Amino acid sequence: MVNILVVGSGGREHALSWKLSQSDKVDTVFTSPGNGGTKNNVSIDVNDLDGLADFAKKNNCFTVVGPEDPLAAGIVDKFNQLNLKVFGPSKKAAQLESSKIWAKDFMKRNNIPTARFEIFDDATKAQDYVKTLDYNVVVKADGLAAGKGVIVCDSPDEAVSAIQTILVKKSFGEAGNRIIIEERIDGIEASYIALSDGKIALPMASSQDHKRIYDDDKGLNTGGMGAYSPTPIITDTMAEKIQKKIIDKTIQSMKNESIEFKGFLYAGIMIRDNEPYVLEYNVRMGDPECQPILMRMDFDLYDYFVASIEGKLSDMPLPTWKNQYAVCVVLASKGYPESYPKDETISGFDSIPNESYVFHAGTKKVDGKILSNGGRVLGVTALGDSLEEAIKNAYAASDKISWNSKYCRTDIGKKGISYF
Repeated sequence: MVNILVVGSGGREHALSWKLSQSDKVDTVFTSPGNGGTKNNVSIDVNDLDGLADFAKKNNCFTVVGPEDPLAAGIVDKFNQLNLKVFGPSKKAAQLESSKIWAKDFMKRNNIPTARFEIFDDATKAQDYVKTLDYNVVVKADGLAAGKGVIVCDSPDEAVSAIQTILVKKSFGEAGNRIIIEERIDGIEASYIALSDGKIALPMASSQDHKRIYDDDKGLNTGGMGAYSPTPIITDTMAEKIQKKIIDKTIQSMKNESIEFKGFLYAGIMIRDNEPYVLEYNVRMGDPECQPILMRMDFDLYDYFVASIEGKLSDMPLPTWKNQYAVCVVLASKGYPESYPKDETISGFDSIPNESYVFHAGTKKVDGKILSNGGRVLGVTALGDSLEEAIKNAYAASDKISWNSKYCRTDIGKKGISYF
């Protein structure tokens, strides 16, 4: 029996802790720092790499890294040097997410389909450039910005404003010292996540996130307001295309550049004219895609994590999935992704139906009560035999939960129904 340390405090980490605790090879699952819904919380910050390593060593832990910041800081390299078992990509491999410019250059030199782009660190030159274009653009901060450093523009004026926001006003801090201006590819967006051991990559179930704050994909980009799995837009044919042209090619190209990619590789995909393009890479499981994917997972995740770090995924059977849909509705605090209230008491957890599960994200436990402690507070996730049923179940469970500033989109999963 092994203990597990899950690093992180969000909905993804609660879902990983929940799933890993179901393995008959796992004894105790610790979460650091965790949230109001996770058990066995350890009060060590995700960026305290020494503290996390000490804890893992003392408690004989296999460590699973959830969020991007410690991966970008090199937690995996540090643990490997100390002979501590850890799941996730190295600092070099994590550049696929920690620097959007590095990732775009990587895709360009390895012929991986993505939007055309230019790089700038000078606001005047960037503004002059967008005024010459006859297509709309997306302006992206180079570094990590908690899923918010991407501004989708509908006009040259909006592009100029986005350049000002990132490069001049420094709204995303150091992450915005350089920007990418790329062609806006309009199409259907989906998430494609695979598990790699540096040699091969096994696809996880398909999913689709809802990035914008308001219904009908209006308003500001967020870390994700809900997701469902599987998505009908990734047909078997499309999955094969994405796997071959993007995922397998990424893993092989990394290997060719002497960078071994182990962990979850997430490709944010835009499908236009039946062709997939990479919008961005993440080097971890998506959030909130993680919640519905893990609800449908019909295998021991721990076994696959071990195979990933040992380079033995080719020995494992193909992952299997429950023949059901899963939908995650994110309950947020009003005002997110900008300013929002905290410390509000949340009620209703006792009346959640069996086919649903509430994953905590921005919560904390104080004197036995659960309080709001973030912008995205909970991810209410439900199964159903059809997508419609899973949507109905997720919203029925969501309705049981209440706090003063509760907000959610009312259309999570509906675009999936429209694709059938």
